[in-house]
Parts: sequence; structure tokens; C-alpha cells
Amino acid sequence: MTARAFTPVHIGTLELKHRIVMGSMHLNLERTDDGGAALAQFYRERALGGADLIITGGAAVSREGAGGRTYALVNEPESAPALARAVTAVHEAGGHLALQLFHAGRYAFEATFGLRPLAPSSVYSRFSRCEPEAMDEEQIQRTIADFAAGALRARELGFDAVEIMASEGYLINQFVSPLTNLRDDAWGGDAERRRRFPLAVLGAVRDAVGADFPVIVRTSGTDLMEGSSSDRELDDLAVALVAAGADALNVGIGWHESSVPTVQALVPHGHWLGVARRVREAVRAAGFEAPIVASNRVNSVPLADEALARGDADLVAMARPFLADPRIVSTSRARRLELVNTCIGCNEACLDRSFGDEPVSCLVNPRAGRELEYPPIPLPEAPAPSDEPGATASVERPGRVAVVGAGPAGLQAAATLAAAGMRVDLYEAADAIGGQFQLAGSVPGKADFLETIRYFENLLPALGVRVITGTHAAASDLVGYAHVVVATGVLPRAVHVAGAELGHVMDYRQAFAEPSAVGRRVAIIGAGGIAVDLAHLLAEADPEREITIMRRSGRIGAGIGPSTRWAVLAELRAAGVRTLTGVVYGRITADGVEITDADGALELVPGDTVILAAGQEPHVTLASELAGEGVPHTVIGGARDASGLNAVRAFDDGLRAGTAVAALLTGAAAPAR
Repeated sequence: MTARAFTPVHIGTLELKHRIVMGSMHLNLERTDDGGAALAQFYRERALGGADLIITGGAAVSREGAGGRTYALVNEPESAPALARAVTAVHEAGGHLALQLFHAGRYAFEATFGLRPLAPSSVYSRFSRCEPEAMDEEQIQRTIADFAAGALRARELGFDAVEIMASEGYLINQFVSPLTNLRDDAWGGDAERRRRFPLAVLGAVRDAVGADFPVIVRTSGTDLMEGSSSDRELDDLAVALVAAGADALNVGIGWHESSVPTVQALVPHGHWLGVARRVREAVRAAGFEAPIVASNRVNSVPLADEALARGDADLVAMARPFLADPRIVSTSRARRLELVNTCIGCNEACLDRSFGDEPVSCLVNPRAGRELEYPPIPLPEAPAPSDEPGATASVERPGRVAVVGAGPAGLQAAATLAAAGMRVDLYEAADAIGGQFQLAGSVPGKADFLETIRYFENLLPALGVRVITGTHAAASDLVGYAHVVVATGVLPRAVHVAGAELGHVMDYRQAFAEPSAVGRRVAIIGAGGIAVDLAHLLAEADPEREITIMRRSGRIGAGIGPSTRWAVLAELRAAGVRTLTGVVYGRITADGVEITDADGALELVPGDTVILAAGQEPHVTLASELAGEGVPHTVIGGARDASGLNAVRAFDDGLRAGTAVAALLTGAAAPAR
């Protein structure tokens, strides 16, 4: 790293110690019955981990502008205690907190408070599936006043800055775009008049908080919507915002209705940095020095540092990476990158949940959002000296625990147990840890799954865990342990189709292990997440392959998170992969798979190789043996239940089981489920 990231910078009157911003994330913790305790602790841990400027999730300036029922309502008294508690927690931890002022516009949901969404024009929203009400002059003026009142309230509550949300297709962005602003009055009709609303909001906010209070505007760098604002129009808006008093611009990317992926794992790291650079160059060319913040698909401090050194931006905002690792800044600054828990861009426990009511968390860090329930895993100073492998001499440990299986559930369980003071032996039958993350890491766009393995490869030995690979642990090997956590995972589900024993038939594990052994024509039985990943891998490895994935019922890619599934399926279509559902399997022949399609027609799906990827079954052999031996044990992950299994549940199982087993052996109280 060049250390550019760790140089100080000013946003207006606010002096920051470094240039890494924790970007806004709606957490579904903003309006709860705990008085804001969970929200405050979430932010507190990030500030303790080195975050200097943290931007909250959007705080709605009015009820009709809320993105859902869990949004903070900054102008209503009931939200004040939780917001003030978050401010105090961050300040006590040495950080700064900015409140994002938010209005969803046509992206609001009428069902939230029974209020029809407001927008510049009555243009149907595919996101909220409604046609909003076109705002009249009184509603426009009232909304501007709501933003100003929210900014003043933020200052009164002790926030260090505000950020005006004017990007991602929300209300202010809707006024700017010709797609959603069809007006022909003082608020629309040409680019200059469409800029009037964001400038009016900024002016009212500035008047409310005064010249000495930092105001950031998150403005769109590109809408990624055909027929929306041009780059030139968005650059002109950026310059106008700075000229009107914005202390910094945070450059947003895309709309929720865009068909262009923006934050999914298949989007390359740093893909959008050039957009921030373009906006920065336009602002500098106009003679302004206001700092520009880049965002989206930057998941490491070294990558942010490179962007800063190139001049792409003056600060870099990362959101999901702070879910994955609250200490990402301090650990990176200490150059201990091997112990950073990297965001893998899966969206499954964060973005996908944020559009509902379930509290946001993180697949690779299941503590996220539950910091009050589960203690943190300490960052080891260094691997501790020991008189036996896996034991930390300086800590008295109550008993030795075995974890069998080093997939996601087992890795999390082992780390949780070791952090709680247990002596842990982790057994893995394969030659390396990671389980199905090893398979996922080979899929195009999923290389970051291997970063999770790297994290545990370094963390577990440093916590004193003895990792034993290439070993099938039998029940007889585990007698004498105080407890055994069984995380043996899953096996491919047997497919009862005539011909499944033929030599050109393999299961998905074999295909992932040796894709070069797969023929040119490929028939995949099954079309869930694993089958989709495998088809993606095989198509990328050989674009000439003819690949068909099929299933009896259900959607192609069912189980993949909604913010990712559409993008992955678009990639498969672009690669020419054929998808079939509603099929009835006849038999497998030397030429492929005989099926009856959804219309009742007989068809031979050609396959030089036929791959079975029709689900999974729990691997229960060891659990049954342990029960027979009377060995205390807990079964987690896919070994407990393969139905609906995903990595979110596996990591969560590991956290829960590790905490519960440690509490059982030490007599401590376990968190309530």
C-alpha cells in the first residue's frame, strides 16, 4: 500500500484521520424495541475497529419517504433516542457519525404506512410495483422543508455531518432524470430545471445547519438506465452542487431498476472507480476542490489505496466490507491483511435482507448486527507459544473439543470455540479446509470465496486451533473429547434415473474438481445454485460447450439471493446455456438424457457428459456413530439439515453451536435464540 488511504482529509470543517469511509447501509435495526442498543453497538464496534467517518443508513425525512417500516424517521420524536445513542457510541469509540437524509420517492411502498408514494411524475416503478402520485407545489415545498428539518435535527442530536441521498434512483435522483421527471414547469422540462430540486434541497439544508456544518451529497455518477441523464448532465449537476455549498460528493452508481449489475460478486473489483474519477475531473475543471468519494465494488483497503493514489477520488466508501470485518481499517493499517475477513459480495445476508424486515447481517461474519448477543473473536497478536499443538499455554482451557468438517459451519464453530477459551481440534477429510467454498471459489466472479478460506487458514492457528486435514475422523477417534461438533456437511443427492451408472455420468463434485474431463455437450440434471455455478464455470472454461441445465420443478437458480440471481442468469443466457424446467426424466443413454419437456414432448438432451446436481443430503454417518458410542455431540450445518441449506445458515449454525457448546462446558450463559 502507498499509505495514501491513511492520510488526513477535511470535509468542510470536519477533519478525518484517514480516507476510508464506512458507507451507508440500511440495517433494519433503526426502529426496534431495544432503544437503539443493537444499532449503537454495531456502529461502536466499527469505530473501535478504525472507522473514522461512518454514514448511517437512510433516515427518512417523512413517512411517505421511508423505504420500509424499519427506517428511522428523523423528524419524529420516537427515533431520536436511538439516533442519539448511536452518536454517543461512535463518539465514545473515537469516530464520527453522519446521518443520511433519505426520501425513497417512487421507490417507497404504499403498504409501509398506507401512504401513496410521491414522485416528480406518475411513472410506474418496477421496484416498488406502484404508480406514485405526482407531487404538487405544496408537496414539493413541504419535502424540501422536511430535508432541512431533518438536517437541523441531526445537528441537534450531535451528528458530525449529514449526507443527502440523491442517487440510486431515489426521490432526488428521480427529479434529475428525464425518465421519471416528465414535468414541464419550474421543476422539470430540461436538464437545468430538473436540477432545481436537488439544489433547493441542498440550499434549505445548508440554511438550516449553517455554513460550519459538513454537508455531503450522494449524487449519481451514472444511472445505468437507458434514456436517463447523460454523463454530461450528471457532471453539470455535480459542479452545481459543489458551487451551491456541498462540502463533498459521494458518487453513487445505478438504480434498483437497472439491468446492469453494480454490486454483485460478478462485477469486477473497482469497476466503477472511473465514474468517480470522471466526476472529480469535472469538479476540478470547474475550479472546485471539494473532495469526491468513490464507492461500489471496493472490498479492500489496498484497492482503495490504489484508487486514491491514482487520483480516482479523494476518499473511498466501503459498506459491506465493514459488515464482514468491523476491524478492516485497523487490521489493514497494521498490515495484517491475512487476518482481514473479506466481503465476498454475495448480498445474501445484507442487501437481500435490507429490502425486507429481517435484521441485516453478513454471510462470512454472522455476528454482524448481533454484536450484543455474541462476543467478538479477538484479533490474535501472533500465534501463541504452546507445549502441544493447538493449545495456548497462557490460557487455562476447560476441555478439548473436536470439530469434524472444515466447511463454513465447522470453520465458524472452531473459531468461536477457540475464542471462548476451548482447546479445539478441527478435522477435515480433504487435504484443505473450506468445504464447498473451495468449489465456489473456482466459479467466475466468486474468487473472493477463497479469501474466506485464507482468513480462516490464518485465524485458526493463531487462535490455537489444531487443524488436521486429510483425515477421516471416526467415532472411535473422538472418544474422550469433552464434546464433538459434527459439521460433516452434505453428499450429492442420489438421482434415481435409469442409466445413472454409465461411465459418462458424474456428480457435481467430480465436475468441479476436473472440468477439463467434461465433454463438449453437457447435460446437467438439477438447476439449483450449485448447478448454475457449475454451468457458469464450464461455459467460461470452454465457450464452445453446449450446456443444458434442467429440473423437474421450481425456478432455475432457486435459492440464489434475489439481488444476485437475475444477474447470474443473464450471464448464463449470454453464454448460451440452455435452461429447462418442468421436465420428466426418462433415462440416461450414451447420447444424453431422454426427457419429456413441460409441453409433453419427448426430447433427447445431448450430453457427452451427464452431471448429477439435483440437490444434497445430510452426511450423517459420523453423528450416528457418535450417538452409538455415547459421545456428547452437536450436529450443525448440512449434516443437521440439508433442506434449504446455504452458507448463511452454515456460518450461523457454527456461531450458535460454538457459543452454546462453550457455554455448556464452562457453565456460562448462552445467548437466547
